[in-house]
Amino acid sequence: MNPQELCSRLNGVIGFPVTPFNDDHSLDLDGHRENVRYMLEQPMCALVAAGGTGELYSLDPDEVRQVVEATIEETAGRVPVIAGVGFAGGLAKRLAKQAADSGADGVLAFPPYYPNAEMDGLVDYYSDIADASGLGVLVYSRDWAHYTPTQAERLAAIPNVVAWKDGSADIRRYQMIRERLGDKLHWVGGAGDDMVPGYYGIGVRAYTSSISAVAPKLSIKLHELGVAQASDELNQLITEHVVPLYALRTKRKGYEVSAMKTMLNMIGLRGGVVRPPLVEVAEAEQEELKRILEGWRRAGFLDR
Repeated sequence: MNPQELCSRLNGVIGFPVTPFNDDHSLDLDGHRENVRYMLEQPMCALVAAGGTGELYSLDPDEVRQVVEATIEETAGRVPVIAGVGFAGGLAKRLAKQAADSGADGVLAFPPYYPNAEMDGLVDYYSDIADASGLGVLVYSRDWAHYTPTQAERLAAIPNVVAWKDGSADIRRYQMIRERLGDKLHWVGGAGDDMVPGYYGIGVRAYTSSISAVAPKLSIKLHELGVAQASDELNQLITEHVVPLYALRTKRKGYEVSAMKTMLNMIGLRGGVVRPPLVEVAEAEQEELKRILEGWRRAGFLDR
């Protein structure tokens, strides 16, 4: 898929499957395949294989390859598959080339492991990823990598950099970047399902959803209400069914992943365990997750 075609497909919910592990922390590829099939029962516009929710940072290169290839096989061309890429220069280039060789449709470029790098070095980092893959590159602005409009413009000038995924939840900064670059990039909301009102309010029409791994119907409904600008209904849905989960996820670092895996386990799918340094959800907070799941069932967003 060429970069322009990829962007044309990114309108709606971009699903973020977890990467399931067995109790011994080995890769559970069969579980991953089952989870992907479940997510695709709803109209995802794309899937990200081995992204942040997919614990990219805990996988070795061969495991990343296996996860990407399994995702591609399960989607069977129905939706684009975007592969997570990151770490450092040499490893990032290896993962980018590997993604292309595996048949991925694009790459999601995480910031390099070295924080607060000089902008010249960051341009080289993203350029290397684009060159190595030949695929459309989504720049993922998150953690320390909060770019100014001028810096974003430099990254947008890199061939094959075609989209921007905001992971900072700074709507003011994101709006300034979009005003500076206009249609030079495709815009994706990436800080969480709870940010749909903010993103869609400024004209974004695609977002990455971790809730989609557990309750894809809920993710799709958030998108539909955002597009319709049905503010009252959207905000009620966010308040009742999204904010409680995101409030729990802030209680401990890593819960943004382990909470989703715990919920998958609870509904009979394959979340498995997390790998260190992430921690499992405490027993008391598991009870909160059960209550959230029950609320999703009563509202018709969960059939399991």
